[in-house]
Amino acid sequence: MALFRFNRPTEFLDAAREMAETDRPTLARLLAEEAANRTADPAEADRIRDEWLGPNHRTGA
Repeated sequence: MALFRFNRPTEFLDAAREMAETDRPTLARLLAEEAANRTADPAEADRIRDEWLGPNHRTGA
């Protein structure tokens, strides 16, 4: 198994999409969360979270 190093949020999102496509939703979510955390623009980070975690991620609902 190859070892991957991600440096950019887009790399985390690409990996998240790949995990989602291979029925690994938990890993996909974790990768998407990390992409959002590494995104400098708060609006873009919120967009990523909304797309991957749903609109209720901010309220904890």
